[in-house]
Amino acid sequence: MALYGKRVRIGDLLLQQGLITEQQLKTALDEQKTRKTKLGETLIALNYVSHKDFATVFSEQLGIHSVDLVTAGLEDAAIKMVNEDIMKKYGLVPFSIDPKNANILNVAMSDPLDLTALDDVSLITNMEVRPFFATTAQIAIQLDRMFGKKQAMAAAEQYQKEHADEMREEAGAEANADVDNAPIVKIVRTMLEQAVRQGASDIHIEPFERKLRIRYRVDGVLQEVMDYNPNLLPAMVARVKIMSGLDISEKRKPQDGRLTLHVDNKEYDVRVSVLPTVYGEKTVMRLTAKDGLTRDKKYLGLTEEDEERLDGILQNPHGIILVTGPTGSGKSTTVYTVLSELNREEVNIITVEDPVEANIDGVNQVQVNVKADMTFASALRSILRQDPDIIMIGEIRDNETAQIAVKASITGHLVVSTLHTNSTAAAITRLLDMEIEPYLIGDSVVGIIAQRLVRKLCPECKRARLAEKNELRLLGVEPEEQITVYEPVGCPLCAGVGYKGRTAIYEIMPITNRVRNRIHDRVTADELKEEAVLEGMSTLRMAASREVRRGTTSIAEMIKVAYEAD
Repeated sequence: MALYGKRVRIGDLLLQQGLITEQQLKTALDEQKTRKTKLGETLIALNYVSHKDFATVFSEQLGIHSVDLVTAGLEDAAIKMVNEDIMKKYGLVPFSIDPKNANILNVAMSDPLDLTALDDVSLITNMEVRPFFATTAQIAIQLDRMFGKKQAMAAAEQYQKEHADEMREEAGAEANADVDNAPIVKIVRTMLEQAVRQGASDIHIEPFERKLRIRYRVDGVLQEVMDYNPNLLPAMVARVKIMSGLDISEKRKPQDGRLTLHVDNKEYDVRVSVLPTVYGEKTVMRLTAKDGLTRDKKYLGLTEEDEERLDGILQNPHGIILVTGPTGSGKSTTVYTVLSELNREEVNIITVEDPVEANIDGVNQVQVNVKADMTFASALRSILRQDPDIIMIGEIRDNETAQIAVKASITGHLVVSTLHTNSTAAAITRLLDMEIEPYLIGDSVVGIIAQRLVRKLCPECKRARLAEKNELRLLGVEPEEQITVYEPVGCPLCAGVGYKGRTAIYEIMPITNRVRNRIHDRVTADELKEEAVLEGMSTLRMAASREVRRGTTSIAEMIKVAYEAD
C-alpha cells in the first residue's frame, strides 16, 4: 500500500479541505459510536458532506478515482476472486481486473482508506488491490443483486427445516408459533431492504394455493422477484404485523398499520395493509422516503410555462387549490411541495391528513382518527377555530368536507386539497356531484392541477425510429411530418426493462374569469377543458406528447396517460 505512505484519516482530510468544521467532526465521531457505522457514512447521514465531496477529495488528494457501479459493468472473474462474507464485511465489490496488468484487482469501496480491508483482499486474492470510491448505496445494490435472492432462499429453507422439525415434535402446532424466528426476521428484513434499493414504491406479499409470491412495484409496474413455499406465509405476515403494531391474532379482518425503516442511512415510512383472502392474508407495504415528499419546486418536473401558472395560483391569498389524479400519480409530493412553498413565519398552516405522510417544520399537522371521531369534517371544524391562514385537507371525499372547504376559502382562508379525478375539468364535475352550487365552486376554486407519472426511457439503450401515421395522430401533429420517437430496449443499467425512473406531467388550470363564467353556466367537463385550452392550458395528452417528442418517454407510456385522462 505504497499509495498512502502512512495511514490517512478521512476526518482530518475533510477538515483540511474546509468541507467540515471541527465541531461537525466531533459530533460525527460521537454519533458514529451510537450508529456503529463508518465515519464517512455518518458524515453523509448527518448531511455534513455529500458523496460528491468524498469523490472529489479522494480523487484530488489521494489519486483514488470514483466508479459508477451501475454503468461500469462487473466482470465475473473479478467477483469470483472475493467471497460474499468479505464483500459484506467491508462493504466492497471487486469489479474488474486491470486489462494492462493481470495482477491488479480493481475494487469499489465505500471507504477506500480502509487499510484492513485492502490488506485482507490482497491476501485472499494474492493480487495488488487498486481501490475506487463508490457510494454505500451503489455497493449495497450490487451486493443485493448478487447475493440477495440466495440469502432469502437460504433463510426460507432454514425456516422450513426448523418448521418441519417443530411439526414432527408437536403435532398440530400453529405455523406462526415462533414469529421471532431468525430466518423469518431475515427474510422480511432482506425483502424490505431489497425493495428500497431497487426503488420500489410497494411490496406485495400474495398467497396462492401452491406458492407465496413476492412482487415489487418499480416505476409504477409490478415485477415478481421471488416465490416461496406457502407454508412461510403465517410467520411472514406475523413478523410484518409485529413490526407495524398490528394484532397478530386477528386473521379475519383487514388491518392497517405503519412502521419506520432505516436503509443505507435513510429513513422510510412504510404503510402496511393486511387483507384476508381465500389462501391467507395478503400484505401490501407502501414505501415512502421521509425526505422524498418535501422537495423543492424545481424538482417537480414543471416546464417554465407550468411553473408560471403554478406561481400565479399560489399568489392567491384565499381560495381552493386542488391537486387531482389517480392513486400513485404523485399528488402527495405536489401538495407537500406547495405547502413548503407557502410555509413562512408569518402564516399559520394547519393540515388534516389520513395519514400524515411527512413532517414539515413549522406546519401543524393533524392525523385523522375515525375511532376517536376525528374525521376530516370534525377536524376541519376545530381547525377553523385555530386562526389558520392556510389549511391543507388530505382529500375531499364527501359533501360535508367539500362544504367546509368552500366556506373556509370564501371566508379568507387558502385551502389546498386533493381529489380523485382524471383531469382538471373533471374536478369541477366531481364537486358538482357533491352538491356544491356552481356559483360557490366558481367563487372558491382558484386553480386545479392534474398530474400523472410516466416512466422515463433508459438513456443508455433507448432506440430511435420514425413515428408511424397512427402515432402522429396521437401526438397531435400533421400526417406528413417526420417525427423521431424512441422505444425501450433493455440493458444492465435499467435491469432489462427499458425504463429507468419516472417524471411527472401536468395539466394546470387557473380559474380565470372566462372559466369561472363557464362553471356558473354548468357546462360539461369537455366544454370547460376547451375553454381552458383556448386560454393556453396544456392538457395531459399535450404534455405527454411533448415528452415523447423530447425522447423522455415512449408512445406506449403516452397512451396510458392519454387513455386515462381523455
